[in-house]
Amino acid sequence: MSERFHEIFLQVNGEVVYERVDARTTLVDFVRDTLHLTGSHVGCEHGVCGACTMRVDGGIVRGCLMLAVQCDGAWVETIEYISDTGYIADLQEAFQARNALQCGFCTPGMLITAHEFLLDAQESLNKRDLPSREAIRAHLSGNYCRCTGYHAIVDAVEAVARKRAGMSE
Repeated sequence: MSERFHEIFLQVNGEVVYERVDARTTLVDFVRDTLHLTGSHVGCEHGVCGACTMRVDGGIVRGCLMLAVQCDGAWVETIEYISDTGYIADLQEAFQARNALQCGFCTPGMLITAHEFLLDAQESLNKRDLPSREAIRAHLSGNYCRCTGYHAIVDAVEAVARKRAGMSE
């Protein structure tokens, strides 16, 4: 029979964390309830809506589908870190300017996903090759927004891609 509680060591937003966690605790619950980082939201709890999106070891994950014990030894980044470092300041400004925020429940996961998309597109942006609106939509398709209808969100991501490529909005 396996042990119910486990000691884990990880880095969350650059801070070393040692905790004893229940083996069944999801990453999003651990981050919200234990570390009091509440930017990532709990939505569907089935990995479908994207509200719990975080980065683990450089890739985005659904915090509701990953157990905290799976992150033993990992580097975890939440929306708080990605925002506080200024990495997504241009995205945040574009979301605000284009009214892509609305209620804000999906926004943290949407920003992290858009950030990943733009990081992946950086080489193309350096060549002034902009991603298509369809490519933006496809990458964001795993994040549900019930308020904006997605048009404003795609506009914001496209505007940032144009700006990062040195083009006018």
